Parts: sequence; structure tokens; C-alpha cells
Amino acid sequence: MSGHSAVHATFTIERQLDATPERVYRAFADPAAKAKWFAAPAEWEQMRSKMAFEVGGKEFLSSTPPGHKPHVFDCTYLDIVPNARIVYVYEMHIGEAKISASLATFEFTPSGKGTKLKLTEQGVFLDGYDDAGNREKGTHGLLDKLEASLN
Repeated sequence: MSGHSAVHATFTIERQLDATPERVYRAFADPAAKAKWFAAPAEWEQMRSKMAFEVGGKEFLSSTPPGHKPHVFDCTYLDIVPNARIVYVYEMHIGEAKISASLATFEFTPSGKGTKLKLTEQGVFLDGYDDAGNREKGTHGLLDKLEASLN
């Protein structure tokens, strides 16, 4: 990439899930439950070296598509309210290139017999490697996997 750029964007995704806030929260908090949905495609090599789900804790996931550089998710948890809210900051890298930094807020609200999940992501997309539209599309895919893991 030539030149440097920083493009800021925010998006919000809301989902109605057929699971209690406790079950949805557990899908984020329990490493085994999270690994069922927060994962790379099956054909990618994947390495999850840590997940310390606590304020100040870190999560790290590296996954590599065949024939390409690793894609890295490097996260720090800033705020955790059990069954109600999770806030974290994360960086994404492809190989050595930092492609973005984001603040993600997940809110879990009881709704009928299930949960209203609201995700707000505020990101800065660096040097043209990624953009908010692609990130939002990818996040929808992850939330589809989350929803399937709750059934």
C-alpha cells in the first residue's frame, strides 16, 4: 500500500435472539462456547493462544487462509457487566500490517423469551486495507454463527 490513510466509521447491528441474555453472554464469556462461532472458516489454519475474559484481559486469535498471510484479532476487554454488556477494543492485522482498530460494544437486553443483541462498532480503517462495509458484512456473518450456536 502506498500512502497512509485513516477512515473512521461507526455501524450498529441489532438482532433478536431466541436465547436468554445469560445464554448469549455465556457464548461470549466461555472459551469453548465462543470457539463454536467466533472462528475462521474450516479450511483456514487457526490458532487461539489466549482468552482471558475479564476487565483488562486479552484475547488473541490468528487464522490463516491457505496461501495467504495470517489474519490476527488482538483484543482487550474494557468493561464487562455479566448478562448485560461487553466492551472491548481490538486491532486487526494481516501479516505485519495493522488494518484497523475498533471499539466494540455488545448490549444484551431481555426481550420476550429471548434477547435483543445490539452491537455498536466504532472503527478506524487504516491505509485502505479494509473498510466499514466489509467489516459490517463480516460481522453479520459472525453473528449468524453466534445465532446458530445458540440453537
